[in-house]
Amino acid sequence: MVHVGIGYDVHGLVAGRRLVLGGVEIPHAKGLDGHSDADALLHAITDAILGAVGEVDIGHLFPNTDPAWKNAPSRIFLEEAARRVKSRGGRIVNIDATLIAERPKIFPHLAAMKAHIAEALGLPVTRVGVKATTNETLGFVGREEGIAAMAVASVDLPENPNPES
Repeated sequence: MVHVGIGYDVHGLVAGRRLVLGGVEIPHAKGLDGHSDADALLHAITDAILGAVGEVDIGHLFPNTDPAWKNAPSRIFLEEAARRVKSRGGRIVNIDATLIAERPKIFPHLAAMKAHIAEALGLPVTRVGVKATTNETLGFVGREEGIAAMAVASVDLPENPNPES
C-alpha cells in the first residue's frame, strides 16, 4: 500500500554560516541558521518520509536541545528516516521537493542535490525530484531573510494483516 507524507521547513539566513541545501554546500554570503547544518531541503524530505510512515517529526527525533545534533549534517536525519521505512518492510518510491529562495540561484546545484539525496536514500536519481522557485520578492523569502523547502514522499509499505495492531 502506498503512503504519502508531506514535509515543510524554513530557516533564516544569517552571516557566518555555510549554506547547505540538499547536502551540497553552495557559495553564498549567508547560510541557514539552525542547530544542525540547517539544511531546509533535507529537513523537509525527512519529515515527508517520516509522515508517510506515521512517525513523529524531525524535531522530536533530533531535538535542537540535544548537543549531539549541534552542526550535524542533515544527511544523518534523512538516512534515519529511510532506515525506519526499511525496518517496516517498506521502500521509498519517490521524492519530490521544491526549494523556495530568492538567492542564490539554485539551478546550477540541482543535479548535485538530487545525486546526494538519491545516494542517502538508496534510490535511483530518477526517483528524486528537486525544483527551485523564487517568491517573486514577496515575504521573508523575497526579502532574502530565509529559505523554505517543501517535499512529498511516496512510501510503499506492506499492508498490515491485523489492523488492530
